Amino acid sequence: MAEITDTTEKTEQNIQALSQALESGTKHAANGMLNALHPAEIAHLIESVPPKEREQIWKLVSADNEAEVLIHLGDEVRQFLIKDMSPEQLVNVAETLDLDDSADFVQSLPDAVINQVLHSLDSQHRKLLESVLSFPEDSAGGLMNTDTITVRPEVTLDVVLRYLRRLGDIPDMTDNLLVVDRDNHYLGTLPLSQLLITEPQNTVADIMDTESEAIPSDMPDSEVAKLFEHHDLISAPVVDGNNILLGRITFDDVIDVIRDEADHSVLSMAGLADEEDLFSPAVPSSKRRAIWLGINLITAFMASWVVSNFETTLEKVVTVAILMNVVASMGGIAGSQTITLVIRGMALGQVSRSNRKWLFYKEIIVGLLNGSLWAIVVAVIATLWFHDVSVGLVIAAALLINLLFAAGSGVVIPQILKHFGIDPAIAGSVILTTVTDIVGLVVFLGLATIFLL
Repeated sequence: MAEITDTTEKTEQNIQALSQALESGTKHAANGMLNALHPAEIAHLIESVPPKEREQIWKLVSADNEAEVLIHLGDEVRQFLIKDMSPEQLVNVAETLDLDDSADFVQSLPDAVINQVLHSLDSQHRKLLESVLSFPEDSAGGLMNTDTITVRPEVTLDVVLRYLRRLGDIPDMTDNLLVVDRDNHYLGTLPLSQLLITEPQNTVADIMDTESEAIPSDMPDSEVAKLFEHHDLISAPVVDGNNILLGRITFDDVIDVIRDEADHSVLSMAGLADEEDLFSPAVPSSKRRAIWLGINLITAFMASWVVSNFETTLEKVVTVAILMNVVASMGGIAGSQTITLVIRGMALGQVSRSNRKWLFYKEIIVGLLNGSLWAIVVAVIATLWFHDVSVGLVIAAALLINLLFAAGSGVVIPQILKHFGIDPAIAGSVILTTVTDIVGLVVFLGLATIFLL
């Protein structure tokens, strides 16, 4: 939390300093101040101001920083900034970036521009880029870069060291050299740490790690992220179905996947798109959110229809009208707690057929314990408030039943949605809220009709 606060304060200071420099007319000072920042910091700064200020700041970004800044921006902000860029400028950006970042950038361009940019690249760059673009964006092949250093198992370590010295530079985040045969089949890895401490007359085959498995090119990026997390990987080779080495994935790409998944989880729970921009214009924002509000309105009318069927009860027992929101609200909160944990567990691969029944019963027990506790508390408060034990017992029973139903629904609903190919993060909360509201109202008003009239 302290790091987040420091970043926020630093961004605020940078915005104020740039604003003062621009207002005072010292454009040169603002230019130097901005381009002294890391490209990721410039991107964060651009995303932290409204559209008009974004254009001013973007014009100050040096040509050397443009490519790196663009790749650190969210899709919507990037689209806003590149709409006026010429194909030549877009080609320059694509050529400047690493291959994996270049592929991400090209995929974010309008369809009409992609082919134009690809044909403007030199043949070697275009061929490499097309090889990455041939894979789905959310797969290992779509994440990989082709900047690998390969060695043969039969060569000596002395030859490998002389080869590295002749290269003069190695790709960023290279912790292993990749061992392949003459046909480029992946055989294993040669850790740089072992290369440096082992006698140079030994061969690569003597010290190579043959247990280091490669990642299939069609593996989903979420699975790649889990693999890196579980094995503390810095980089990992990527192979095709014939075990031919295609490239490698580095942990900086995996961090992007983890961040995107976190953004997706948070925004989807509110029905917002992953690329939702905090400072986007009001009209596009309202259009995106209108759909979610419309769905919520439908569910609200469903709950109101349920209430209308108990009109007689509400007219005769005013107490019911005062207390009925308590049951629905408590069920909604309890269900949200359960469904949030279940969706998170599903995203992490922790929920499976073998344990979901145990999870269901566990959440039912949690619902029973919490339901019993708060049913007693609510019963006592309602009895003292309205001087009627029957009222206390009715709301206590309704609360307990709704919390049990909410707990079970919180486990079952995400799995049903996933079975039908629907993202639980997007639809789960809406369905759960509707269910707990309707069940809570039906149970409470039904019991009130039976025992209080």
